[in-house]
Amino acid sequence: MNDTVATGNDQGKRDFLKYALGGTLLAWVVSVVYPLIAYLKPPKQAEVEVSSVKVGKIVDIPKDSGQIVKFGTKPVILVRKADGELRAFSATCTHLDCTVQFRSDMEVIWCACHNGKYDLNGRNISGPPPRPLEEFRVMVQNDDVIISKNV
Repeated sequence: MNDTVATGNDQGKRDFLKYALGGTLLAWVVSVVYPLIAYLKPPKQAEVEVSSVKVGKIVDIPKDSGQIVKFGTKPVILVRKADGELRAFSATCTHLDCTVQFRSDMEVIWCACHNGKYDLNGRNISGPPPRPLEEFRVMVQNDDVIISKNV
């Protein structure tokens, strides 16, 4: 009878040791893996809030052309139409966030990813884009072209 009590007692000790060593191993793995993951994950940075960007001189922007301009962390497309009018829109397609470009041969803003097209007012006219491009305000001050957010 003492053997059964001793065996049950030994089983309890074995279970305790199994859980204690398993918990210790788990704690060690977490203490090694967590700092590695924290190190490899880039820190969160606040987005830079930009309200306007100076693009350059108006004489340096040819008529019937388009160029991509960095507006904070986002691209903006500046289009100078054949008549000299300046327009600016978000250069990110509203379909899958591809960067759009100006096509003077078709007189459209074109997305090469899925052949989406926008007119020179930013409205989607063909292809898969679901909505128009976001428009930005363009001002010319002392021959400097400045793009700013529409308020």
